Amino acid sequence: MGKYITSISAVFFLTTSLIAQDATEIIRKADEKTRGKITAYSEFTISIVRPKWTREMSLKSWSKGEDYSLILLTAPAKEKGAAFLKRKKEVWNWIPSIERTIKLPPSMMSQSWMGTDFTNDDLVKESSQVYDYVHTIKGDTILEGRNCYKILLTPKPDAAVVWGKIITYIDSVDYIQLRAEMYDEDDFLVNIINSSEIKEMGGQLLATQMEMIPVEKDGHKTILTMKEMVFDKPIADNFFTTRNMKKVK
Repeated sequence: MGKYITSISAVFFLTTSLIAQDATEIIRKADEKTRGKITAYSEFTISIVRPKWTREMSLKSWSKGEDYSLILLTAPAKEKGAAFLKRKKEVWNWIPSIERTIKLPPSMMSQSWMGTDFTNDDLVKESSQVYDYVHTIKGDTILEGRNCYKILLTPKPDAAVVWGKIITYIDSVDYIQLRAEMYDEDDFLVNIINSSEIKEMGGQLLATQMEMIPVEKDGHKTILTMKEMVFDKPIADNFFTTRNMKKVK
């Protein structure tokens, strides 16, 4: 009997380990859709929608793996040239109007990015959905006519992350994240991201529009629309410096 119980335990452990690995691999593949295997360059717009007004920004972004990213605002004129830089776990903001570089502390990662419904961490990605969370497949569903994995992301004990948990829905064929639900530490749903407008860009099939909806703010949303993507074109590490963020075009 003891050997039988031990065998059952071993099978259970092996099965749950394989499921965890599968879930992590799914998250990794979805992450590579927007990051590329090595580098990514993108041009996109962000529209802030409020009950009585809207505002649009145009941006460029460069990233290299998990450690480096740079975001540049190219419009409107009032904010043109502002930049955000991530180097490993450090995040910097260049504000050309006052000619000042500010280092953002981890406590600011949960705050609004440039008045949008995205957080600083959503855009700059100080934390990583691949490495800072434990991944568990919780089922499946259909979104946008596609079969999707439903995956629960729970923070690792020492991870410096914004969310208490994330539930994400990823297409089982092309690994496109079609929906994400962000919960706070008290398990209240805070934000929902819906992704759509699936088309080929940069040689990959991508969701080119993301809509961030804060669930407790009626009439509020932020829409990110991809205009161009280029993957895995070489970018040197020294591109991602506080000096370069002031002059990049």
